[in-house]
This record gives sequence, C-alpha cells and structure tokens, in this order.
Amino acid sequence: MGRPLLELEGITKDFPGVRANDGVTLTVGRREIHALLGENGAGKSTLVKIVYGLMRADGGAMRLDREPYAPARPSEARAHGIAMVCQHFSLFEGLTVAENIALGLGRAGAGLSRRIAAVSSNYGLKLDPGRLVGTLSAGERQRVEVVRCLLEEPKLLIMDEPTSVLTPQEIEALFATLRRLASEGCSILYISHKLEEIRTLCGRATILRAGKVVESCDPRQETARSLAEMMIGTTLAPPWRENGAGPADSKVRLRVSSLRLASDRQFGVGLDDISFEVRAGEILGIAGVAGNGQAELMRALTGERLPAAPGAIAVDGIPVGGSGPEVRRELGMCFVPEERLGQASVADMTLWENAALTGLPRMGLSRLGFLDVRKARAFAGNIVSSYGVHVRGLDGAARSLSGGNLQKFVVGREMLQAPSVLIAAQPTWGVDAGAAAAIHQALLSLAQAGAAVLVISQDLDELFAIAGRIAVISNGRLTPAKPVEVLTAHEIGLSMGGHPSADVVDAPEVAHA
Repeated sequence: MGRPLLELEGITKDFPGVRANDGVTLTVGRREIHALLGENGAGKSTLVKIVYGLMRADGGAMRLDREPYAPARPSEARAHGIAMVCQHFSLFEGLTVAENIALGLGRAGAGLSRRIAAVSSNYGLKLDPGRLVGTLSAGERQRVEVVRCLLEEPKLLIMDEPTSVLTPQEIEALFATLRRLASEGCSILYISHKLEEIRTLCGRATILRAGKVVESCDPRQETARSLAEMMIGTTLAPPWRENGAGPADSKVRLRVSSLRLASDRQFGVGLDDISFEVRAGEILGIAGVAGNGQAELMRALTGERLPAAPGAIAVDGIPVGGSGPEVRRELGMCFVPEERLGQASVADMTLWENAALTGLPRMGLSRLGFLDVRKARAFAGNIVSSYGVHVRGLDGAARSLSGGNLQKFVVGREMLQAPSVLIAAQPTWGVDAGAAAAIHQALLSLAQAGAAVLVISQDLDELFAIAGRIAVISNGRLTPAKPVEVLTAHEIGLSMGGHPSADVVDAPEVAHA
C-alpha cells in the first residue's frame, strides 16, 4: 500500500443507548480505492461523518499525511483536502450548475464557469455550467456533485452510494473517472451496498459489524456472497421462487390503461399514455433513472393524485382512478413509497403510531371507533421481529432509526397486511445485503401466495433477481414489458438513459448473465 494517507486508530462514537463506532482502526493508502462495507447500523456513515468533520469522535485519533487530524466542521476537512459526495444530492433545482457549485465551494469567482467546463471536459463528465439543475437528469446531477469535489483538488474523496441513481453506462463512466483520479494520486473511500461494484472497483475493503472492524480483504478475491456473509456474520440465503409464477392465464389484479397525468411540480415529468397490467402471482418491474416520471406514477397509483379518467386504474376489475388511498387500501392495495421519512412515515411519531397509520383498517387496530393501542403496539412489535429492525423500543420516533432500518420497518408494515396488490418503489434502497435478500424473498413469497406485485426500481440487479417481466420508464413513457429471459442489463440501461437507438421491446434473445 505504501505510505498511508489517512489513518484512524481506535475511533469510538457513542449515541444514547448505542455505540456506533467501537474502536475502529482503518488505514487508507495513497492512490487507493478503499471500500467501507457493513450492514445497516454497522457504523459506516458515522465513521465517514467523523472523517469529514460532521461529527466529533468520543475517542481515538486520526492522522492525515501522518499529522494529527481532527476537523471540527466540513470546511476544515475541505481545507485539508478531503471532499465528500453524499448519497442524496444537495442541489437547488432553481439555480444553475455554476451557482450550485459556487454555493458548495463557498466562493464564486469570475472564472468559475470556465473551470467547471474545463474540469468536466477533462474527466469526461460533460456539463453545461449555465443549465438549471432542475433540467438535468439524475446522472447529470451526480456529475455536478463530482465536479464540485474535483474543483477542490482533493487528496481523499469520500463517496457514499454514488451509483444509486445511475444507469449501467453512467456507472462505467464514473468508474473510469475514479480510476483516473486514483492514478493521479487521489485516494477514494467508497461506500456501497452493490457488492459487484465493490469487486469491480476497489482494491481493498474494510468490513464493519456492530461498530467494529471484523474483516479486511481484497474484494477482487471474494464473491459478492462471501462479502455479504462477512458483513452479516452468517450464511446468506439467496432469494428462491417457484417456477411458473405469474402464469399468463392468471387473474389481472392491477390494470393501468392509457394513464395520462401532468406533473404538478416545476421540474416534474408528466405521464404520457402509460399502460400495463400485473397478474396474480407476478412481479412486474419498472426500471428507470430517477426523475423520469416514477414519482408521478407512484402518486397516481397510491391515489395522492387522481387522473381525469377514473377507469385508468383498476384493481380486480374495479375502477379506482377516481378514489383516494383509503378506498384503494380497502380493496387490498398496499404501498411502499420511495420517500421513507415524510411520505411513508411521520418523523416525530412513535413506531407503533406509524404502524397504525396504514395498518388501522386492514389489521383491525380499532375498537368501537377508537385506536386499540395494545393491538397497534403488537403489530409494530411483529414488524420489528419479523423484519429484523434494530430499535431501542416501540416508543422511539421514526426519525431515530437509521435509513435502512426505517426502510425495513416500512416494508414490513405493508407486507404483513397481506395485500392483494403491492406497489413498492425502491424497496431495498439503502439496506444491506442480508436485509435486501430478506425483502426480496418476502416479495417473491407474497407473489407466490397470489398477490400482484409492482416494483419500481433503479437497481437492475434487483429487478432481474425478482421480476418476471421488466418495462422501462423514460421521460414519462413506458415501454411494453418483456420477460427477463430475453433482456440484458445493457439494453435496459440504454433505454433508461433515453438512448435513441435503444429498444427494449425488440431486445435480442440474450439472457441476463
């Protein structure tokens, strides 16, 4: 590895009731792309926040270039040559690329637009400094974040789930940029739940479990499964499904016909003649890069927004396009929204109260018109135990859970209601390999029990693992769904990116590897 750039020794961080980092010792070498792996709650985010100055460690020491290093704020970390690209973009849609980068850097300067153009061109990350961020694709927004960091000429670049909104082609371009940065002397600390990416990109990996370092390895010498088992500390059971799920002659449980709906958001994408059906026993996957109409489709399916034609959406043959969420839930529909905090749960309400929010009618949580607190708490406890949600008690607020644990809670809440139609957007967003496998198995089991399942996801590996058919949404339009056996990730990636020559409908008969 040569001379180390960043050294962490015995880093400890405590929160009320939990030790997030427990004596973590880690070294990142120069020119190294180093993976930081662990299941949800393992302490990865806490650790990189300490390195970036967003938190202070309670114990231990850090050295940068063999000098003591303890940033009190991100500006100090940036002054020492450390930059960070977060999982969720911190961009203002109403401002231009150059204006957003100027805010991120804390300075503007007359030549900033020229520098942005030069750096983006030099690294193959094409950007127009004058474009409004609201008009950019998710992949282009990721470039804005990366270019902002590159303008700081960092010694160490921290990347937290950077490919979650990218097409396969955009991921390849990003990896080429990261490899070039490493060759030029920049070290990279890389966090991802996509283990095949880790094997492709990283030369060394540190695995955390329950806040402690439990393993260090060369991921190129491991399999994705062996990496996952190091993370969770047990054998990983891959998802299993019966053959013949979702036969062509089974009952159509969800039908969407010529759905048109203008977006009510400034930079949203309207739905243009969307049609599909999902049968009993089937999982239909809809792939797409963020910002291509998925949010509008989800809101139309949940009943948050109503199309002009009530018959555009039907459940078991009953038109529900003119009905709100309550009627749809009574007919057997359940929903896992993409936004887990704010849309799927109320941040300051307790877990048992959040369980009752959607479980009230289907789980019999009321008595004589009043909420039965005992039953609501029992339902919440069942969710926690069935889906392995790490909590400090059912009276804790939703905001007290890590993102991955809240995701497991929301998914469990909807799945345990035994829906006849389940619609899930990004069901495994931000969860570790073990939890993702459990959620995938639960979705498969639900379909095998006779439900119709629609999964809207940007993760192609996820869709190929569980879906029987896949369609692609791009710019508010949907391709006809095709069986996974005749599709490849490359072809779907082209359609996701709006490539003019891409045609998922006429994809050659090549199986996904």
